[in-house]
Amino acid sequence: MANELGTLLRHWRDMRGTSQFDLSLDTGVSQRHLSFIESGRSVPSRQTLMQIAQTLDVPLRDRNTLLLAAGYAPIYSEGAWNAVEMQSVTSALGRVLRQHEPFPALVMDRYWDVLMVNESTPRFFNCFIDLAARRGPRNMLHLMFDPEGMRPFVANWEAVAQSLIQRVYRESVARVIDDKTKELLASLQVYRDVEPEWKLPKTRGTPATMPMIPITFVKDEKMLNYFSMVTTVGTPQTVAAQELRIECLFPADEATEAHHIAMLAALAQDQKTNA
Repeated sequence: MANELGTLLRHWRDMRGTSQFDLSLDTGVSQRHLSFIESGRSVPSRQTLMQIAQTLDVPLRDRNTLLLAAGYAPIYSEGAWNAVEMQSVTSALGRVLRQHEPFPALVMDRYWDVLMVNESTPRFFNCFIDLAARRGPRNMLHLMFDPEGMRPFVANWEAVAQSLIQRVYRESVARVIDDKTKELLASLQVYRDVEPEWKLPKTRGTPATMPMIPITFVKDEKMLNYFSMVTTVGTPQTVAAQELRIECLFPADEATEAHHIAMLAALAQDQKTNA
């Protein structure tokens, strides 16, 4: 098990581009002791191991793996996002979603599967497509890339799609692209007109004065401009909490805000009439 631990620690050092010497300086653990741990000649204390993991920014899920490899019990819960222990977190997220009405806000897991939404989210998307016709779980990336989803209604789809792929790399938990994330990216590459080089950082095409990547939807020949803000749970103590993402969509101008409110009101009236 000690050799397994050494292999894992070398993996994380390589992931972070950190030498044993640099890790020693950052953790206060002697380079000799680090060398002994990686070679299997020494097993670190739980505290030392967690200090190393924190310095290397190892995700909580993978910290449990390190603990098991060292012969210790995991300390971070790996329960579901809606487990009882997560009730305080999910309740807080629910309040955030409600406070963002009448604009879309949703909670996603690390693979962009939608877990929670406010009332405006399905109303907004149903202005463009029939969400009920899409099979669950709903994945925001597939919703944006699918020609039968929101893609035809995105005026700047290529720029948005490129920025979304780059976000997968940038916002992956602790910058780790695991196998399931790779599968997700591969499934997006199957859609037509998706270029392999989009995963590289974008260096041109976006005005330098823009503080975010805007997304423009087209509805009845009207341009609706939005931008999004992503929030994570601060100082998470469970795996599920660390992997949650809440995304809020904001109108980028007053005209969009006014039309957005009118559009949702019109949809609600149509649904009431047809009920």
